[in-house]
Amino acid sequence: MAQRKPAGTPALVALAEAGVTHSVHAYHHDPATSSFGLEAAAALGVDPARVYKTLLAEVDDRPVVAVVPVTGSLDLKALARACGGKRARMMPVAAAERLTGYVAGGISPLGQRNASPTVIDASAADHDSIFVSAGRRGMDVELSPSDLARLTGARTASIASGEG
Repeated sequence: MAQRKPAGTPALVALAEAGVTHSVHAYHHDPATSSFGLEAAAALGVDPARVYKTLLAEVDDRPVVAVVPVTGSLDLKALARACGGKRARMMPVAAAERLTGYVAGGISPLGQRNASPTVIDASAADHDSIFVSAGRRGMDVELSPSDLARLTGARTASIASGEG
């Protein structure tokens, strides 16, 4: 008899297959929003400092996943340093969607079509759990930063700057 694969987005499948403790939080997504992460924090009633966005960048022309708090922005110079590179730039949205298999605003650091090196902002360690996209707009997953780092093979570095 064939084993059934867990249902859900690729991010949720990856979490289930790894046996990682997590909570899924769905909320109504407003298509007119310009800040998916802040929308999630407000809808879920959680401190925005615990909600992290997943951004795709290129460091020396190689894809890198950056996970930073929605309250700040990605410091591209810090990301390049964290990856041992010289320069970083944001990946075009269409390229990020093709690479990850997710749509912008719903890109999860977990279960991506093509895994890339991942860097999580060091501030994640300040929290017992953080929220990241579960792979769909209007759905976040809550898990420990250490589990996220383990599942993505991420390194941790100070890559966020300012209030966003």
